[in-house]
Amino acid sequence: MKKVQSKPLKTMDIKPSGRSTDYLSPSIIFGCGFNCSYCYCKRHIPDGVVYYDNVAEILSAINNHSWFADVVKPNQTDPDYVTYDIGCNTDIPLHASKIPLDKIFQFFVDHPRAKASFATKYVNNNLLDYNPKQKVRIRFSVMPQKYSTILEPNTSSIDTRIKAIDQFINAGYDVHINFSPVIVENDWLIEYGELFRQVNGVVDHKDKVKAEVIFLTHNEKKHAYNVNNGLPGEDLLWKPDIQEAKISQYGGENIRYNRFKKAEYIRQFIQLHDEIIPWNTIRYIF
Repeated sequence: MKKVQSKPLKTMDIKPSGRSTDYLSPSIIFGCGFNCSYCYCKRHIPDGVVYYDNVAEILSAINNHSWFADVVKPNQTDPDYVTYDIGCNTDIPLHASKIPLDKIFQFFVDHPRAKASFATKYVNNNLLDYNPKQKVRIRFSVMPQKYSTILEPNTSSIDTRIKAIDQFINAGYDVHINFSPVIVENDWLIEYGELFRQVNGVVDHKDKVKAEVIFLTHNEKKHAYNVNNGLPGEDLLWKPDIQEAKISQYGGENIRYNRFKKAEYIRQFIQLHDEIIPWNTIRYIF
């Protein structure tokens, strides 16, 4: 049984990000109800979710930080606002009913400097009742459905996520596509070509939707956990012949695609992406 806890967050750490957002906010939630085979969060809390109930203190910390944030605008995260990822350790829409999301969104709507961002694999249509006035960015994570079915059980279908892009833009969200994690296997370019064509055929607001691209990062401990607990997909995730050890930005010991091979994978991804959906500007790729 999954453990659910509610307690105050003690440490209000705000860490630099620089890629998806300028900063990672203190966690409002830690843990996730999904059980995706590649999830880095599951390396730290494989079973359970913690909801931090001192949200006002967390927002106060973001407010205080934003006035002295050492970032120059415009930059690639946003032209105007200091951006904070409020969901880096969870899936915010999946757990939205457990937190005062209306108050969190209103904080960012009213704030002259700060903007929120989070990625999700769950289309929660209740979020369409809010109008965040472009001060909340939702990043719909997508991958070919073939991989998603195996690696992301019980998440919203890829078709549902792609169709939600226009709906959430119309509701007042800033919406980006999160191609993450990119999986490399024999037919990966065929699969991603089909995904790009699906995006191209569904999205109407082509002038508003940018992208971020993150190739798979796996972990030896997570690999062992998946094998021991019968989680599917290790044939897609664990490929020592094309992977190498890599220390993450914050000291984690991970496995990523070999840097020389990855450079070619990135080139191939960009070429295919830009042939099919050139309107979808890639903000960053690694």
